[in-house]
Amino acid sequence: MVGKGNKPSMLASTPGLAPQPQVTFSDDNGRVTAVLPTGESVEVLLYGATVISWKDKNGDEKLWLSKAAKLDGSKAVRGGIPLVFPVFGTAPDHEQTSKLPQHGFARTSRWEFLGKSTSESTPASSTAADLSVKLDFGLSSAGLDSDAKSKWPYAFNLIYSVTLGRESLTTSLVVSNDDDKPFDVQVLLHTYLRVKDISSVSITGLGSATYIDKVGGVSPPQTQSASELTISGEVDRVYTPKDGASPTEVVPVTVVEGGKTKFTVVRDNLSNVVVWNPWVDKANGLGDFEPKDGYKNMLCIEPGSVSGWQTLEAGDAFEGAQTISFSY
Repeated sequence: MVGKGNKPSMLASTPGLAPQPQVTFSDDNGRVTAVLPTGESVEVLLYGATVISWKDKNGDEKLWLSKAAKLDGSKAVRGGIPLVFPVFGTAPDHEQTSKLPQHGFARTSRWEFLGKSTSESTPASSTAADLSVKLDFGLSSAGLDSDAKSKWPYAFNLIYSVTLGRESLTTSLVVSNDDDKPFDVQVLLHTYLRVKDISSVSITGLGSATYIDKVGGVSPPQTQSASELTISGEVDRVYTPKDGASPTEVVPVTVVEGGKTKFTVVRDNLSNVVVWNPWVDKANGLGDFEPKDGYKNMLCIEPGSVSGWQTLEAGDAFEGAQTISFSY
């Protein structure tokens, strides 16, 4: 018998080969966890392909997850990074998606784990190798339940990739139209970031952006005049940020807490950013939002393409992504 103090390390591998990222499954095969040799980790629920945990090397959680979140596949997860597809909210006046529930079916469907891949680079500031691991998940029309198929009868394929780095997390979604007719879609990465105190948080990167304010009903488009946005009440805005000096330059959205940059969110081919915090009354009205004062410790920064529709012709594909970086 191997004594407790003499057990080989979980990261031990072929002699001469540097430790590699480890990918494991839960006992019920409902969750996938990836851990870098340096300790960073990500956990993904196959129900909805929902990222439910992202921790740095010290074990500090970067995402907010409700204590009442259902992780048994009975309903969409409150917290983490739920996937919104093919409709944002509800769209009763849009014929193709009018019958779908709020935020569509991607977050309430069971996805298939397609595999992992790793990459290695050498950061400019270090001679140490910087490992990352990418987890791929798939959902197609063939994998939908009968109810979702009846409400959205199109042939499609989704590939969702979650890439864990030393100080970043990238999530990307590829939508393919496998049908013989076009369809319209909206996509959103509904990211719940964890903060210590929402009253000390400011958001930059949205100055001069137009936005729709959804608190109390949908407003006409407005323009944010302030360079920083602070949260002191319920916020539910759909921003269309201005791009940088060139068409390929995207201005990042930065979350600053206590005067220090905490998160930087960079969009790729996603024209909108939803900013959401339920505050007191809305949080109290959400049955799966716990603790009720949890709004003090979370902020949703949600890159997406939701102000209009992406029309995919037969055989076309759409890809959008976000990269979230954090600072210690």
